[in-house]
Amino acid sequence: MSQTDTRKPALLGTGGLVFLAIVIGLAVLVPALNLLLPAGSALHVPTYLVSLLGKYLCYALLALSVDLIWGYVGILSLGQGAFFALGGYAMGMYLMRQIGTRGVYGDPVLPDFMVFLNWKELPWFWYGFDWFPFAAAMVLLAPGLLALVFGWFAFRSRVTGVYLSIITQAMTFALLLAFFRNDMGFGGNNGLTDFKDILGFNIQADGTRAALFALTALALAGGYVLCRYLVRSHFGKVLIAIRDAETRVRFTGYRVENYKLAAFVVSACLAGIAGALYVPQVGIINPSEFSPANSIEIIVWVAVGGRGTLAGAALGAVLVNYAKTYFTSGMLAPYWLFMLGGLFVAVTLFLPKGILGTFLEWRARRSAGSPEPDAPPAPGITAKPAE
Repeated sequence: MSQTDTRKPALLGTGGLVFLAIVIGLAVLVPALNLLLPAGSALHVPTYLVSLLGKYLCYALLALSVDLIWGYVGILSLGQGAFFALGGYAMGMYLMRQIGTRGVYGDPVLPDFMVFLNWKELPWFWYGFDWFPFAAAMVLLAPGLLALVFGWFAFRSRVTGVYLSIITQAMTFALLLAFFRNDMGFGGNNGLTDFKDILGFNIQADGTRAALFALTALALAGGYVLCRYLVRSHFGKVLIAIRDAETRVRFTGYRVENYKLAAFVVSACLAGIAGALYVPQVGIINPSEFSPANSIEIIVWVAVGGRGTLAGAALGAVLVNYAKTYFTSGMLAPYWLFMLGGLFVAVTLFLPKGILGTFLEWRARRSAGSPEPDAPPAPGITAKPAE
C-alpha cells in the first residue's frame, strides 16, 4: 500500500529564491553603482537609469497584483490601472503638500493649480495629506475600499468572465473622466507635478533616487512573498479551485464571493503601493494613468511573462516596458502599439503559457513528467480549466 506524501511544498522553492535573490541583489547593487562609483566609471549607473529601472520595478509589482487574481482566481480585470492611479494620487497629494511656499504662487497651503483656478480654501479631502503616515494609509485604503465596494456588488451578483472585464474597464473610464475635471480638485488634465521633496529629502537628489529604487525593489520582493504565501495556503488552493471549477466549489459549501473579494482587495492594495512608488520616481501623476488602454497593456505583460507564475508576470512587465522604451525612442515609435498587439497575438498562438510558464513546463517534462512542488501549473491565456 502506497503512503500518501503529506509534506507541504516549500513556500518559495528554488525558482522563488532565485527571483528574490535577483530583486534584492538589484536593491543593493544598483544604488551602490550609482552612488559609490564616479560618473566616468564603466560600471557607473547614471541617476536617470536608476529612475527608469525603478519605474520598471513598479510595473513589475503592478503585474504581480494582476497575476494574483487572473492567474490564480480567473478574474480578468481591465481596471487594475485605476487602483494603481489611486495609490499614485494619494502619494502625489502628499508630495504637493510638501511644496509649501516654494510653488510658483508661493501659497503656503494651496497647491499652484488651486491658486490658478482661484480656489479660496483647501478641499476637505486634502486634509491630512501633509502627514506622511496618513498619506501612506490612504495609498492602501483608497484602492482597497474601491475594490471592496466594487467587488462586493460584482461578485455577489455573480458577474464573471467578459462581463466582469467590461465593467472593470467601465469603472476605470469613469474615473478617467472624473479626474479630468478641474473642479474635482486633483489638478485636472495636468495632474500633480513639480514635487520638491519627500520626508524632507530632495526628490531630485541622487541619494533619494537610489533610496526610492531600493525601496521599490524591496516592495516587489515583499509583494512576491505575500502572493506566494497566499497561493500556497489553503486559501490559495480554494482560489485555484474557483478558477478551474467555480460551480463545483460553490456546491461544496464555500462562499466563493468572499474568496474572490479578498483576493481582489489584496490585489488592489498591491497595485496602490506600486502607484505610490511610481509617482516620486517619475515626477508626475495625471488622469492618463486611468486610461483603459493602460490596464489592457498590463494584461499583455502578464500574458507574455506567464500567467499563474507570479515571477513570470514581473518578468513580462520588465521585458515589455524595456522594449517600449527602446522602440519608442527611435523611428519605430509610431508603430509601437502595432508591435505590442502583434506580441500579444504571437504569445497567444505560440506561447500560451508565457515565457516562464513554458520554461517551467519544459523543465517539468524533462524531470519526472510532472511539475516540481515549487512550480505550480500555470494556465494558458484562455481561461480553460486544467485537465
